[in-house]
Amino acid sequence: GQWHKFSLAEQFGNIGSEVARSRRWQNKDRKLFWAAAERTLELFDLTLSDSRWRGRRWEIGRAREVFCDALYGGKLYQSSLSDLTRYFDQFAWAARSKN
Repeated sequence: GQWHKFSLAEQFGNIGSEVARSRRWQNKDRKLFWAAAERTLELFDLTLSDSRWRGRRWEIGRAREVFCDALYGGKLYQSSLSDLTRYFDQFAWAARSKN
């Protein structure tokens, strides 16, 4: 219930935390890596279901797609979890600066 009360920056900042967690476990613990990846996808899906962002669903969906690409080696978009962590960190910083 709380998720839909967050701003887009807060939602993306939280998604970024899970992306960073995925990155942290990527080559260390397969189980923890995939648990963090699944949680990231859940948060993306919650964000996509938020009616406030209906005009931004393409953008959110593309970010989800790039994340999936990074999970499987970044072949399509040359994406990496490190790059995505830096991308999502910007949203976390923006959300913090408004509080």
